[in-house]
Amino acid sequence: MIVAIDGPAASGKSTVARALARRLRFRYLDTGAMYRAVAEEALRLGIALDDAPRLARLAHDAEISFEYDGDDPVYRRITVLGRDVTSAIRSPEVDAAVSAVARVPEVRAAMVAEQRRCAEGVDVVVEGRDIGTVVFPDAEVKVFLTASPSERALRRLKDRTGAGYQAELEEVVSDILRRDEADSTREASPLVAAEDATPVDTTGLTVDEVVDVVERLVRSRRP
Repeated sequence: MIVAIDGPAASGKSTVARALARRLRFRYLDTGAMYRAVAEEALRLGIALDDAPRLARLAHDAEISFEYDGDDPVYRRITVLGRDVTSAIRSPEVDAAVSAVARVPEVRAAMVAEQRRCAEGVDVVVEGRDIGTVVFPDAEVKVFLTASPSERALRRLKDRTGAGYQAELEEVVSDILRRDEADSTREASPLVAAEDATPVDTTGLTVDEVVDVVERLVRSRRP
């Protein structure tokens, strides 16, 4: 079974998807981390964010891998060509760069192919921005998470400060709104809710409350 969780930045996708995967014992696939890994590698190598051919080659050759511990369905770390980028992909610099990288159609094609390969033959919770519309349009369960801009900004601020990065709330709000605009207007796989996705507004809800909603959908649709 494939559970597709989509939504804009800081809507709760990653937190909910990880918790749901652990509750259901499904493998967790973080597609956003894959685009972030490509963006981080591009920044490290000094590749211009408007150099589509080089970004496409980078995505094709990146060898992104998720590493898991024991029976935990949530990955412990992510590597690019064997280099641990688990923390680096959450930096403000990557936040600012990832939309430009994800806009490149060839980058998306490379990532989508890899995402489909990762989900072959397993029950999986997949989160991202085009999972229910492009990557897995036939997913048995599709959810589109939303939250108010202010709540999303507070979540992202908490993530950044927790990772040791300095940030101001106004700056984070601006980044999120810019990311929303970029993701929603790109030509390749824009951020949009699938017609058959269940919308869930996570504003004011705990993680467990959101997971309860999605879990009920999953259990109602399992054979």
